[in-house]
This record gives sequence, C-alpha cells and structure tokens, in this order.
Amino acid sequence: MQIGSGVDHFMKHKAFIGIGSNLGTPAGNCEKAIDLLNAALEIEVVHRSSLYESEPVGEIKQNWFVNTAVAIKTSLAPDELLNTVLKIEKNMGRERREKWGPRIIDLDLLAYESSVINSVTLTLPHPEMLKRRFVLLPLCEFAGDYMHPVENKSIHALLKMLPENPQVRKISSTL
Repeated sequence: MQIGSGVDHFMKHKAFIGIGSNLGTPAGNCEKAIDLLNAALEIEVVHRSSLYESEPVGEIKQNWFVNTAVAIKTSLAPDELLNTVLKIEKNMGRERREKWGPRIIDLDLLAYESSVINSVTLTLPHPEMLKRRFVLLPLCEFAGDYMHPVENKSIHALLKMLPENPQVRKISSTL
C-alpha cells in the first residue's frame, strides 16, 4: 500500500503555491517549507519545480531570492489553506516587516483550481503572479497549460509576455 493512498479520495482540490526565501539558507528554507506542506494531514505535494535564483523586486537592497513552486492536492477550502500556509511561515520564523523586504520564507497561495476570490483576506488567483517571472517560470514546469481564470491565458502564454528582467535563473532541477 502506498503512503497516503488511504486518504487520497479526500484530497480533491488542486492548488499552486509559490515559495521563496533570501535569508539564512534560502534553498534549505524552501525545501523545509515543501516538507512542512507535505507533512500537513490535509495537503499532499504532487509536483514541485526546480529551484530558481531571482533578482529581488522593489526598492530594498537585499540578497537574491531562491524560488520554487509546488502543486498540491488538498481537502482544505481556500481560506483554510491560506491559514495553514501562514502558520507554516510563522513556524519557520517569518516576520512581516516591510513589503517586498527580505524574508526567511514566503509562501504564496497562487491559485486554487479555477477559483476567483476577492475577499478581505484572500485574492485568487494571486494578483501579482502575472507580473512575476520568478513565479511563472517554476510554475510552467508542471502547470504550463493551466488556464488563468481571469486572463484566460495559459501560464506558458503569460510567461512569454514578461520581460527578461528582473533576472531568474535555474539553479537546480527537481528532486
């Protein structure tokens, strides 16, 4: 019997999460976040991208980021998934000080199936993902055909529309 196969029928929703870090050991932080996501009873990581190094966005001078993305199956509703993701960030030592500032870990709920949500606490799909090569490039590895429910374009097509800068470089392949 495979691990997790007994609860697989409960994991009926698919979502994408972007992961980034530029403090401490960024690649290790990303790997730990993936492990913590997968350790949650209601979440199963089903795909993950390579690791990428990306230039920071914004005015703050800081180290480059390491980014990756995962596809998950979950039994959680979008708001419950967001709360779980925020708890993982907090448990890893994330402190929210400044927008686009350095961080030990950043977990962004990018999309939840084809849901479009605009609430006080959650906007889906993630509003910034369309502008971010460091989000779309990793996501394209396993979800290039996913249709953005607002733009009605695939992740692959959206990626092609972005400029080459800020720079994003692959640093390791998927495990």
